[in-house]
Amino acid sequence: MSIFVAFRKEWTELLRTYRFLAVLVVLVFFGLFSPLIAKLTPELYTLIPGGEAVSEALLKLIPPPSVLDAVAQYVKNMGQDCIILALLLTMGAVAMEKDKGTASMILVKPMPRGAFINAKFLAMATMFAICLVSAGIACYYYTLLLFEAMDILHWLVLNAFLLLYVLVYVAITLFCSTISKSWAVAGGTALGMIALLGLIGVIPSLAKYLPGELIAWGVRLMQGDTSSSWSALGISLGLIVLSLLAAWLVFKKQEL
Repeated sequence: MSIFVAFRKEWTELLRTYRFLAVLVVLVFFGLFSPLIAKLTPELYTLIPGGEAVSEALLKLIPPPSVLDAVAQYVKNMGQDCIILALLLTMGAVAMEKDKGTASMILVKPMPRGAFINAKFLAMATMFAICLVSAGIACYYYTLLLFEAMDILHWLVLNAFLLLYVLVYVAITLFCSTISKSWAVAGGTALGMIALLGLIGVIPSLAKYLPGELIAWGVRLMQGDTSSSWSALGISLGLIVLSLLAAWLVFKKQEL
C-alpha cells in the first residue's frame, strides 16, 4: 500500500509544479509540427539566394516528402527532447529531497525506501506515457492530413519503443540522483553516463544492443521491415531494473 501513497504524492507534485503540463505541451508541440516540418523542408530550399534556376535544380535532386520523412522527424524530435526532459526532471528527484530534509520526514511515516524510489520512477513513467500517447495522436492526425494514414499498429509499437527508450534514461538519472545530495552533481553524473552510452553507440557492432536500437527497430517497422532487435529490448529492460535495484541498495544504506 505504501507505494500507492508514495505514487500519489509524486503525481500530485508533478501536477502542482506544472511539470506534467510543461512536458505535455513540449511533446505535443513537436508531435504536431514534425510532419509539417517534413512537408515544408523541400520548399525551404527555394528560399536559398541564387535565383529560381538554382532552386528548381535543388528541388529536382530532393525527393518529394513522404510519410517516412514525417516519422523520421518525429523520432528525431521525440528522442532528443525526451532525453533532455528526463534528465532535467529526474536529476533532483531524490537528491533535492535529501538536501531539503523532506526525504527523512517522509520515510519516518513509515515508508519503505524501495517504495520511495519506485514511486518516483512510476510517476515519471506515467507522465511520459501520457505525453507520448498525446504526441503520437497529434503526429498521426497531422500526418494523415498532410500525407496519408500510417499503419496504426506499427505506429503504436514505435511509440512504445520510444517510451521504453526514455525510461532507460529516467532510471539511470534516478540512480544518479540517489547517490548524490546535489542535483547538479546528479545531473552531471547522469549526463556522463548518457554520453558514455552515446559513445558506445557509435560502434556499429555494439549499437545494436543499446536502447537506441529500439527506435531503429520501430522505424524499420514503419518502413515495412520486420527484422527485430530482441537483444536491445532485453538489455533496455535490464538497464531499467538494474538502475532501480542499484538505487534502492544505495538508498537503503544512506543516512538521512
